[in-house]
Amino acid sequence: MERKALWNISYGVYIVSTWDEGRPTGCAANSVMQITSEPATVAISINHDNYTNQCIGKTGKFAITVLAEDTDSSIIGTFGFKTGRDVNKFDFVDYEIKDGMPIVKDGCAYITCEVINKMETNTHTVFLGKVLDADFISEGVPMTYAYYHKVIKGKSPKNAPTYIADGGENMEKNTEAKYVCSVCGYEYDGDIPFEELPDDYTCPVCGQPKSVFVKQG
Repeated sequence: MERKALWNISYGVYIVSTWDEGRPTGCAANSVMQITSEPATVAISINHDNYTNQCIGKTGKFAITVLAEDTDSSIIGTFGFKTGRDVNKFDFVDYEIKDGMPIVKDGCAYITCEVINKMETNTHTVFLGKVLDADFISEGVPMTYAYYHKVIKGKSPKNAPTYIADGGENMEKNTEAKYVCSVCGYEYDGDIPFEELPDDYTCPVCGQPKSVFVKQG
C-alpha cells in the first residue's frame, strides 16, 4: 500500500486547546472537519498519547485555532513537539479567552465546542463537538498541511494521524549531506552553510538549539 496517496486528502493545521485544572493546554492537530451545518458540529482526531486528549475528556470542551500561512512556525513546534505534561505551552504564545476557552491569537479563526460524542480507535480518539462559538481572528490565509510540508518544510509529530515512522515523508531522495532537527525533523536548507550558522541558531519549527541538528547523507 502506498500510504503517501493518503496525503491527497486535504488537511489544515490547527491548535486544539482546552483546560487542565485551570491551566490552558493544547496540541497541534491536522485532522479537523465539519460534520454537519445545523446544528454546527465538528470532529477532531487526537492521539491517545497526547496529554490534551485526557484533558478534553475531563473538561468536555475544546477550542480550535485555525492557523494561517503567516503564523509563527514556532507555535507549531511548541504545540506539536512538546507535551503539556511537562511544559506550560501557553507561556510561549499570546492567547486570549473566547467563550471561556483559551485561543491562540496568532491565527485566522477560532471555534469553541462542547463534546457531544466520541469514537475510540486503536491510537486516536475522535471527539465530536457541538459548535458553541466561532469568529475570525485575522484576515490571514488558512494554512494547509501541504503548505506546512512544502513551504515551511515541517514534519508530522509522531502522534499525528499522517505520521510515517520510517521517515517516508520526504517526497524526494537527496544524496547530499543535510542537517535535520532530531526533535521535529525540520531539514535546514538555508543559503548559509549550516556549520557557519551562529551558535544561537534555533530550529524555526520547534525552537530547539543548533546542537540537536544531526548531519545526514
